[in-house]
Amino acid sequence: MVNVCRAMRSAIPSAGRRWWQTWTAWTLWILLMLVVWMVIHCYNLASTMKTAEEALVSMCDKRARLLEDQFAVSVNHAHELAILISTFHYQKNPSAMDQETFAFYTGMTAFERPLLTGVAYAQRVLHSERENFESQQGWTIKTMKQEPSPVQDEYAPVIFSQETVFYLEALDMMSGEEDRENILMARATGKSVLTNPFRLLESNHLGVVLTFPVYRTGLPQDATIEERAEATAGYLGGAFDVESLVENLLRKLAGNQDIVVNVYDVTNISDPLTMYGPSNSEGYTPLSRVSMLDFGDPFRKHQMVCRYSQKPLIPWSAITSPTGLVVILMLVAYILYASQKRCVMAMEDCRKMEELKFQAEAADIAKTQFLATVSHEIRTPMNGVLGMLDMLLDTDLNLSQKDYAQTAQVCGKALIALINEVLDRAKIEAGMLEIEAVPFNLRSILDNVLSLFSATSREKGIELAVFVSDNVPEVLTGDPGKFRQIITNLIGNSVKFTERGHILVQVHLAKHSNIPTEGNACSGLNGLDAGKKINTLSGFEAADDRNSWENFKMLLSNDASQVNGFSSEKDLKNVTLIVSVEDTGIGIPFNAQDRVFTPFMQADSSTSRNYGGTGIGLSISKCLVELMGGKINFKSKPNVGSTFTFTAVFEQCTEHSGRDSDGPPFENVLARFKGMKVVLLDKRPVRSAVTNYHLHRLGINVEFTQNSKMALNMLSQKKGSLRIGTMPKILLIEMDCLSNADVCLQKQLLEWKQNDHILDAPKVILLGTSESDKAKGESLVDIVIMKPLRASSVAVCLQQALEMENGSRKELPNRPVFLGNLLSGKNILVVDDNKVNLRVAAATLKKYGAKVECAESGKDALSLLTLPHKFDACFMDVQMPEMDGFEATRQIRMMENESRAQARIKAASSPNGFHREEPPHEQHLPILAMTADVILTTYEECLKCGMNGYVSKPFDNEQLYQAVARFVASKPIAGS
Repeated sequence: MVNVCRAMRSAIPSAGRRWWQTWTAWTLWILLMLVVWMVIHCYNLASTMKTAEEALVSMCDKRARLLEDQFAVSVNHAHELAILISTFHYQKNPSAMDQETFAFYTGMTAFERPLLTGVAYAQRVLHSERENFESQQGWTIKTMKQEPSPVQDEYAPVIFSQETVFYLEALDMMSGEEDRENILMARATGKSVLTNPFRLLESNHLGVVLTFPVYRTGLPQDATIEERAEATAGYLGGAFDVESLVENLLRKLAGNQDIVVNVYDVTNISDPLTMYGPSNSEGYTPLSRVSMLDFGDPFRKHQMVCRYSQKPLIPWSAITSPTGLVVILMLVAYILYASQKRCVMAMEDCRKMEELKFQAEAADIAKTQFLATVSHEIRTPMNGVLGMLDMLLDTDLNLSQKDYAQTAQVCGKALIALINEVLDRAKIEAGMLEIEAVPFNLRSILDNVLSLFSATSREKGIELAVFVSDNVPEVLTGDPGKFRQIITNLIGNSVKFTERGHILVQVHLAKHSNIPTEGNACSGLNGLDAGKKINTLSGFEAADDRNSWENFKMLLSNDASQVNGFSSEKDLKNVTLIVSVEDTGIGIPFNAQDRVFTPFMQADSSTSRNYGGTGIGLSISKCLVELMGGKINFKSKPNVGSTFTFTAVFEQCTEHSGRDSDGPPFENVLARFKGMKVVLLDKRPVRSAVTNYHLHRLGINVEFTQNSKMALNMLSQKKGSLRIGTMPKILLIEMDCLSNADVCLQKQLLEWKQNDHILDAPKVILLGTSESDKAKGESLVDIVIMKPLRASSVAVCLQQALEMENGSRKELPNRPVFLGNLLSGKNILVVDDNKVNLRVAAATLKKYGAKVECAESGKDALSLLTLPHKFDACFMDVQMPEMDGFEATRQIRMMENESRAQARIKAASSPNGFHREEPPHEQHLPILAMTADVILTTYEECLKCGMNGYVSKPFDNEQLYQAVARFVASKPIAGS
């Protein structure tokens, strides 16, 4: 962008030069438009003329074909008449044909020959037969001039004629020279022959005479001229009125008024004879069409010439099209000119923006540096404060001192949390957050998040629970840190604003859930409806009625179908989860619900004073949810509560390699619980389902009951009345069921408590919400399990309850114990330039049995890590003088690479192909970055330079365990 702005700025001409260039460009453009207009106009004219020519060709050819067809029909009828004469006049004896019969027949059939004005038959008479013929007919053979015919070889007098040409009777058709030639050609060829055009006697129209030879029977097809002359009996002639023929034909056709038609006899091409049409050149002669006519006479040629009566009109499109195009181009030119003018203005703005951009980039760099500096400078002393407080709490303190130290530790952690929220928001705005894709155990993360708020929930006496559908995969691939942060923010808000009732976290597959993520604010009841039984976790009304017991039962049925193999979710690569966090707190006012996800915004100014917080937790959660491909929304009712719902997209984990954050596995303990039967006394179905979820994770079968009488009937069986293994071993009772139970159940429980030597008596465990519940129930039951329920805590309590009869209670290993097993005897090098941080890190690691050595610079670390060395791991600070942690790590990796290369060379040169020293692949020291800088670029640089992990200051047991377990757990303890 900067280079573009510079190039644009350098391309800006001066004002005078811009004016001259503008007018020159406009003048050239207008001239170009005129040329374009002329070219397009000429093209349209040519196209119009071509279209007109094609139309003329079509019309002329159509008229020519129709004229040929009409002429051919008339010729065929005349031919039929010739055959009729041959048959009835010469083959009948006496003849069946006379003048009266011929005239009547031809008159009746004249409609079949509309183009013929009349027909006549002339008999062939030789000179030797003339006298006898004239005596028979009673008249003398005459010429066309009504004079007696002179002596000649043969004659062709008309003996039969149609009434329309009665004047032809006795006329010799061979008296004229042209007529004689036509008759002889027709007799010699056996085909019809046409005469030259001439004026007909009656109509004075141009016409032609068609002559047919009439033969006696028995003439072969290949007869010679002499044989045809000998077999000729006479000649049939018909007069065609060509002008009427063509006029009638053109009158029937559309568009006749637009064209001029001429019909010519072109037998003599040098002197064509006009048969129809004007003699002068009328019409538009540049466009004409000549179509040849075939009238069946092989000796004569005819043609039809068509042309437009006037020049074809120029269509408006020939003018409007180029004009419109020119207008468009002119508009485009103006737009380009305006754009160019605007571009010049934009160039000037770009110059100013470039300056502002440099300032913004400098500010962004300063902001990033500020974030790194603030992160490091604040977290570094806080690491010392929290570390020293942790060390102080490990010493012998009286109650007041311990309370002071714990209070300071809580305040320090709150300050660190506040710093983390502000930095997270800054990183989100800077686009510096990325989503990981690692395997993780979803249920373990939820249990760990619940443990963070267990003390607060017990102090307030509210139910805090989690429920995960069975069809949600055990291990998923995604970003566990971001998911944990979202859940922590939502539960933290719920715990902060809830004083009674419950907080319930539900996780289901989105495809099986009918809870949409789009929520709307709605009004409702204020608090608990005393007159109506509400099936929720605590009995208090919830904001979102879509989380009702009816929907919950539907989800449970989906879980059952998943167990029975009816779900195909495992066949999909991606898994979309829908997570809801429901509370019965103070809710969100309607006027504040539209700014819930706005950073640093709370419902009102009193919220921060009464409950604390900065108001950016929900904003961060929304950004994280969107980064994970999901959506977040909520439903809230003032004085009733809020329900936040979000979706998240994860991938199926093909390998069961999720890191269980509960620490060491519980396989030995879980095997003991497998198939165990437990009776649960609980009158609330939602709470029963949640308890069953945690017990089911341990392999325990649960039987439910809602009142004390049913529980007594199930447990008050005599010894031996039930089969071995069918008696429930544990009775779980919710605190509100125990307080409302009748006296006989309490007496029975006291009796069991006093007579615990009875083997059949089940262990009675109370599920309590607050510390007061524990105090009330300890005298009535064996053990009180404090909520929130987690699989690990339930397993520990159940194991303790079952082993009380043996007088021993075995504690499951917790994180500190497991860390001790990991670090005991390990040689750890800690590198930090801050002496306080060195003391804190060394003391923390020594607390778990590690042998710690310290170095205050990267150079000191290099000298200690010269191969071979004794260290199992190294915690390396990033920001140090002289040589920082990045460079020190690169130097260490270079030394390791050189050592491996030398080892391979020695192994290759060894006679046996191996070397007795440590294999090259084991010469890799785990190096963990230890810094107060939590910027993403710092983490990327750590991995780039060869570090194995990242531990931010201040670190605690959880963080330390996560870092150490990946690299140190597999190494044996020295001397063990």
